[in-house]
Amino acid sequence: MAQPLKKLMSCVILDLDGTLLNTDGMFSEVLKTFLVKYGKEWDGREKHKIVGKTPLEEAAIIVEDYGLPCAKHEFVNEVYSMFSDHLCKVKALPGANRLIKHLSCHGVPMALASNSHRATIESKISYQHGWKESFSVIVGSDEVRTGKPSPDIFLEAAKRLNMEPSSSLVIEDSVIGVVAGKAAGMEVVAVPSLPKQTHRYIAADEVINSLLDLRPEKWGLPPFQDWIEGTLPSEPWYIGGPVVKGLGRGSKVLGIPTANLSTEGYSDVLSEHPSGVYFGWAGLSTRGVYKMVMSIGWNPYFDNAEKTIEPWLLHEFDEDFYDEELHLVIVGYIRPEANFPSLETLIAKIHEDRKVAERALDLPLYSKYRDDPYLKITSSKGQ
Repeated sequence: MAQPLKKLMSCVILDLDGTLLNTDGMFSEVLKTFLVKYGKEWDGREKHKIVGKTPLEEAAIIVEDYGLPCAKHEFVNEVYSMFSDHLCKVKALPGANRLIKHLSCHGVPMALASNSHRATIESKISYQHGWKESFSVIVGSDEVRTGKPSPDIFLEAAKRLNMEPSSSLVIEDSVIGVVAGKAAGMEVVAVPSLPKQTHRYIAADEVINSLLDLRPEKWGLPPFQDWIEGTLPSEPWYIGGPVVKGLGRGSKVLGIPTANLSTEGYSDVLSEHPSGVYFGWAGLSTRGVYKMVMSIGWNPYFDNAEKTIEPWLLHEFDEDFYDEELHLVIVGYIRPEANFPSLETLIAKIHEDRKVAERALDLPLYSKYRDDPYLKITSSKGQ
């Protein structure tokens, strides 16, 4: 379905950390290690205070909150030195490579505008294939008078691109980045990096769940051509474990028997993949291989406290199979997680997802993964 045009944009200015790169998880690991020597523990609760800040601002907040016996400059020097040693392990966020390649192939001018320093930005992107060549402009907070939420970084990026601010589209994950983009007179798409915080992004012109959900045509930019029958193909990814009973809510409330998996041991997978509806193949240790559609997320209608993995095996089973080993090969994406005004609309959407998945999994592009060796499980019960 054609998307209504919001405004005609001529260039795209992208934030880096939390928007294109999954640096947050790595930074948290470094902070944990750093704070241990002071007898402190980083648990991530302060994350919302530092998202999008400059290095010195981050340092000032953490030094004060934790009562550290070091100056903020010392903190920056030590922590960022530790962090730089891990940059080669930082992964692009889902949809980042796809977006950069798409805009680059269509000749859309792109800039990187980050509150990191210029040298740090260049170090970070040096490990990402093709990124350095794709951005004609890079602006760091050390190249302007004031970092975000001041508009200086974005205005400088537009100036170097030789574009008007009003024709520049900003893509940001932080609230202060959104504020900076709007202060620069630009259109802003927010991709919140903090879960369940979309209410804080009201200043943005559009809020999307992840870069997978960006529709460039809304902004007068070339549309993606890689959606296939309502699905977006992905490189396959794998999760597995025993089926856990959970609350049994799927069957009791929705009439949809989801075979929930424990999230234990999958914190990296859950942080790498945005909440949403995915599909693929499911292998059960004693029963075989089945089509599958699943949700990852907080299920806004039920407002879960924790992110869950809830696969629905598209088959009528005569009995429960709790504790049985279940392996999943996820091959594509359908839609972002969403809230619904009623239980009926939620149930209708889940059944619509089922139809999309069932049709798609018959396509050769997806059906070939039915024979993936990961799905052939030897039962832990010796069957």
